[in-house]
Amino acid sequence: MNSWPTIYLPPVNSKFGFPTLTVNTWQGERSFESFDKIRMYVCGITPYDATHLGHAATYLTFDLINRYFQSAGKSVTFVENITDIDEPLLERAVRDNTDWRDLAAAQISLYESDMTALRILPPAAFVPVTQVMNSVADAISKISDRGFVYKVENDLYFDISSFLSDLPISLEVALRIFAERGGDPLRAGKKHPLDPVLWLANRNDEPGWESVHGYGRPGWHIECCVISLRYLAGENFAITSSGDACIEIQGGGSDLIFPHHFMSAAQATALTGKPFSHSFIHSGMVGLEGQKMSKSKGNLVFVSKLLSAGVDPMEIRSALIASHYSQDRMWSNATLESARARVAKWRSALSREEVAPTDAVITAVISALSRDLDTPSALLELDLWSERTEQGGTGGSAGELSRAIDSLLGLAL
Repeated sequence: MNSWPTIYLPPVNSKFGFPTLTVNTWQGERSFESFDKIRMYVCGITPYDATHLGHAATYLTFDLINRYFQSAGKSVTFVENITDIDEPLLERAVRDNTDWRDLAAAQISLYESDMTALRILPPAAFVPVTQVMNSVADAISKISDRGFVYKVENDLYFDISSFLSDLPISLEVALRIFAERGGDPLRAGKKHPLDPVLWLANRNDEPGWESVHGYGRPGWHIECCVISLRYLAGENFAITSSGDACIEIQGGGSDLIFPHHFMSAAQATALTGKPFSHSFIHSGMVGLEGQKMSKSKGNLVFVSKLLSAGVDPMEIRSALIASHYSQDRMWSNATLESARARVAKWRSALSREEVAPTDAVITAVISALSRDLDTPSALLELDLWSERTEQGGTGGSAGELSRAIDSLLGLAL
């Protein structure tokens, strides 16, 4: 489906140079020096509620990566899914006495308006799961042909045993998290407690789709596996001896490390014979006033509500990137007030006819971003430049700096 409107990316003068972006992932440090083309898949929303700050922080992380690569002259193909059929969506639709499709459409529209306001570069493909059911069924058939699928009653499961040596956490912790996040480790008949469902037979009059596997719907992990391969790697599931990964970046929040990204990667490898991704990049969680932010606590802060209250989206954006993307962080009124003062100071400095030298600032911002997206250091450079400008510094170009931070940081000031 169509995503939100595209955003103009002002060119950054090539005289500044772009060091190789290096990030820290669950596999350790990863460099992108050898890649001219970047295929990036980011796990999208389940559209049963509006975009909260945790969502925004995640999508900002990958927007910064997208911007850095494009500004450096690399080709980026960015794909994002929409999990528009899942238990939370169906449960919310029943609670609100509405059709699940209408609920999903309304929340997707709200999400797109939030992304537009925050100036997130749109994906090349924004793919609802409900549009790829035939591809999912075909992929399950191919995985079955390769011996990774078995049946429990009328449901199909993926045999994870060949991939357990790659678990990013201990088996004990994995079993606990699997149960908390939609898994069924105690189900009788499974070969291993961590085996995830691939195809769930229809029950309780829930929505379903006809397939060679019966009337039902896919499991969570196979959905992202198939969408990423179809739109980024091509839907050729032939086993190959090549060691190259299917894509360059798999991204999402740190709550997706296990089970979702681990399981999706295992299923992609079962399909292709290749490692799934060169890198797995995860953003930290956002809490509120010292507590975890969650729907169960009722303390989610929604982007749309902040915008409706008149908050400048550039203040939201700068507040969220003031912390390192990989770290959990807290949101508070003080966080927003600090960002408001910061943005006002930057705008004041940029509005002057004479400004402090800017070339070194742009170079420093680029350098900071190249080091695992060190946005705190990048924003500090803007603070220091603003102070030098307010103190009477001259010799810089406000227009050139404004264009650079628009391209690199997404801050339209």
